Amino acid sequence: MQIPPMHDYDRTVAQFRWELPTHFNFGRDVVDRFAAGDDRWALIASRADGSSTRYRFSDIARASSQIAALLQRQGVGVGDRVLVQLPRIAQWHMVMTACAKLGAVPVPCVEMLTDKDVAYRIQHSGAVAVVTTPGNVHKYAGCDGLRLRLCTGAAPGWLDMGAEMAREATDFACHDTPIEAPAIIYYTSGSSGMPKGVTHAARGLYAWRLSAAYWQQVGPGDIHWCTADTGWAKSGTGVLYAPWGQGATVVVHDGPFDPAQRLQRMAELGVTVFCAAATEFRHFLQCDLSAYDLSRLRLCVSAGESVNPEVVQRWKAGTGVALLDGYGQTETLMTVLNYGCLPVKPGSMGKPIPGTSFDVLDEQGEPAGAGVVGRIAMQLPNPQFMLGYWSDPVRTQEGIAQTPHGSYWITGDLGYRDEEGYYFYSGRDDDIIKSSGYRIGPMEVENALMEHPAVVETAVIGVPDAERGAIVKAFVVLRAGETASATLVQALQDHVKRVTAPYKYPREIAFCDSLPKSAAGKLLRRVLRDGEAQNRRQHEGHISGG
Repeated sequence: MQIPPMHDYDRTVAQFRWELPTHFNFGRDVVDRFAAGDDRWALIASRADGSSTRYRFSDIARASSQIAALLQRQGVGVGDRVLVQLPRIAQWHMVMTACAKLGAVPVPCVEMLTDKDVAYRIQHSGAVAVVTTPGNVHKYAGCDGLRLRLCTGAAPGWLDMGAEMAREATDFACHDTPIEAPAIIYYTSGSSGMPKGVTHAARGLYAWRLSAAYWQQVGPGDIHWCTADTGWAKSGTGVLYAPWGQGATVVVHDGPFDPAQRLQRMAELGVTVFCAAATEFRHFLQCDLSAYDLSRLRLCVSAGESVNPEVVQRWKAGTGVALLDGYGQTETLMTVLNYGCLPVKPGSMGKPIPGTSFDVLDEQGEPAGAGVVGRIAMQLPNPQFMLGYWSDPVRTQEGIAQTPHGSYWITGDLGYRDEEGYYFYSGRDDDIIKSSGYRIGPMEVENALMEHPAVVETAVIGVPDAERGAIVKAFVVLRAGETASATLVQALQDHVKRVTAPYKYPREIAFCDSLPKSAAGKLLRRVLRDGEAQNRRQHEGHISGG
């Protein structure tokens, strides 16, 4: 069942054929199978105090069977939605696996969601059960109609999961899940309108292991640490389904982000493959990398936000380990990636994963030529693509285009493809800056700014300008010890003019302590645009009122 490593991209693409089973139950066909055979280490649950607990696949198999039996005894059945709001702890893996065994549909949620957020998800998905921690139970006080409230500890009015599990048998007759049956729902961040329930089928859980094999390159013997939150779709390909499908050991760490402590933990646990958002790598580069024994580390990957070429180059120089960027969406998971068997082009998203085809479409829906910026679109059908937005077929169809060349999922992202088939990200549809007739992608300017030694992070937006239509404005987070000044503004502007086309330089620069990001760690340029628009309206009102 495990996919062998990829040594020749073009040959693998040419020979690849999707071979999906008619039924797939992740709990039965992955976890229980490993438990009954090569019962290797499945999970290392690390904690902020430096301690950790290791679990074999047989440990996960027994615990997940008990939880599945408990859910069933409490009236949860096949197809029922179960809200799972747990931190990065072993119980999350157990509960998610239990839902798969039962045929229930988990709805993983990040811990930071409020009572309003969880109430919306329960109402919208029709969830009948909730699993959470004692610290989160207060968020569900106003949620009526739930059949089951399950807690990882003691809480008034809630069942104690640990105590209830002890009453259940350690084997469970798993549901024989059809490959097209709903298997998981991830809610989007709701950056435009209410959050959408991205529903994936069992085929998604089966297909996502491709990214573990070809991009993360994990297999038996690997210790893989992906820092994605348990409520993010990236956890599907980085924390649970994909790496376990390849037989790797995964790490979860329940603790705050501290770059020095994280590097130390990476060394102590002997991590071989590490995955994190670009922001984490930027903070790592502020540390003395030579102080940590990363000798077992052989590969790093990043997703969620584009990695600036400067970060990739400095990480490789500081550790000797490659950092491969990847692109994906909640609706598709990881689909355009860099691979160890291919040369990496600075700033490129990479090439489509075998079994998946992309195009760049122009405004008429025709494939654009090499180097021409257009809409990044994935050809359909594709097993990694979602079933659709939960209870919202209209919004699902709005993102799908029928063209003379076939059916496409329109990602909402802009980019271009070069002569060798590498894809480059330019920004979201509404991120592109149109200044004096030029189209400027914010990533171009951000990458240039990141090459300056004073810059830790940056975000670029367009702001209205009477003469040019719009001008480029950069928000910059400085390295420790650097001081904001007019001299530094001039230095950064001159730097951008030298490393990219001069017309792209930021005519305005603002220094800030941090940048707005979504729960999934993605940069929210929209928040910066909205804040800038509000500031300008207030300024204009002040002037006119005076």
